[in-house]
Amino acid sequence: MERRKFIKSTSVSAVALGLGGLSLNACQKLAKKHITILHTNDVHSHIDAFPASHSTYPGLGGLARRAALVQKIREENPNTLLLDAGDIFQGTPYFNFYGGELEFELMSMLNYDAATLGNHDFDNGIDGLLAQVPNAKFDLISANYDFSDTIMDGFTRPYQTYIRNDIKIGVYGLGIKLQGLVIQKLYKETKYLDPFEIAVDIETKLKEDEQCDLIICLSHLGYSYENENRPDDIVLAQRTKHTDLIIGGHTHTFLQEPTVVVNAAEREVLVNQVGCYGINVGRIDFYFDNSSKQASGISLKV
Repeated sequence: MERRKFIKSTSVSAVALGLGGLSLNACQKLAKKHITILHTNDVHSHIDAFPASHSTYPGLGGLARRAALVQKIREENPNTLLLDAGDIFQGTPYFNFYGGELEFELMSMLNYDAATLGNHDFDNGIDGLLAQVPNAKFDLISANYDFSDTIMDGFTRPYQTYIRNDIKIGVYGLGIKLQGLVIQKLYKETKYLDPFEIAVDIETKLKEDEQCDLIICLSHLGYSYENENRPDDIVLAQRTKHTDLIIGGHTHTFLQEPTVVVNAAEREVLVNQVGCYGINVGRIDFYFDNSSKQASGISLKV
């Protein structure tokens, strides 16, 4: 399939559970193929909705609501991917008691397609992470953590490709530097590789070797660090050439709309992140015709 030029057209708002107010008919009329990307980040073991009395997130979130929302969107468009940008573990007694088993099992029931790893996913050590891998019926994607000298070797992959409506989608994952965030005895001999170098290598492989029509990065680097010399999603977008969408995590950044960044090929890239605790589900719709690719994004409150 011919590689398509990326053209971005955004229509973004925050809405309550359901799809009221989502109007993308103008794009749909032009499109021959429609791909929906749903995404979460930094859910931190929040299985239940927040209580109605909560001062910040009254009544919001909850995996049951997310499941209903995802099911509704999949019925609307079967050509959907559900992705997570890391920090699945840690934050409620569910993790303290089950050690991540419940989180992975419930994500599997929701039919997540892929997730990357965040720093808190090492909180029970690399042995604890491996113990929960059999409960994850989705791809664990991490390109810049080298697990070759650890027991996690072979249980993650740097990228995965998916076919939806004859559109080939490449997804790769990047993690934050663990040193300074996680004590070394938890991640052991895991090696951290430069995320910018790895991203360029992987996206080039996905474009040239895999012939992907759409390339997505699941990033747990963080949205942006002003005046700090550490990798983030904004700089990642600027330095890459073939990545179309960066789904972020770690900084718990809620974006009212995806950030548009001009990349190294002078092409526009979307960077999105939807806060934390499963309160929001990100939605990006890509529309393909014979000569172009259009995108529109929306944040859905759960």
